Amino acid sequence: MKWTICVPLLAASVMMCAPAMAQDAKAGRAKASAQCAVCHGPNGIAQMPTAANLAGQQELYLIKALEDFRSGKRENEMMTVIAKGLSDSDVANLAAWYASIQVTAQTPP
Repeated sequence: MKWTICVPLLAASVMMCAPAMAQDAKAGRAKASAQCAVCHGPNGIAQMPTAANLAGQQELYLIKALEDFRSGKRENEMMTVIAKGLSDSDVANLAAWYASIQVTAQTPP
């Protein structure tokens, strides 16, 4: 009896941790080169000192940040305007693209 309740609850909780939709990193890359590259660079490394580096960021973090800009929870004059025009699939695809970029770090000598 307990397993019939626990297994569906466990499955539901795992599903809630995953992004809500399938992501397409290639579509995200196309969208990023058209809209994001001016500030965040073609490879996710910022071209402007006031813009964030997005390459290698966690996908869920990027989704949350874009959703927060879109809703007004997080404010930035430029990002609020840009994010309002993004669909849910745009957000997921952009997050997939930037998260897929491999970043390496080196300790200075």
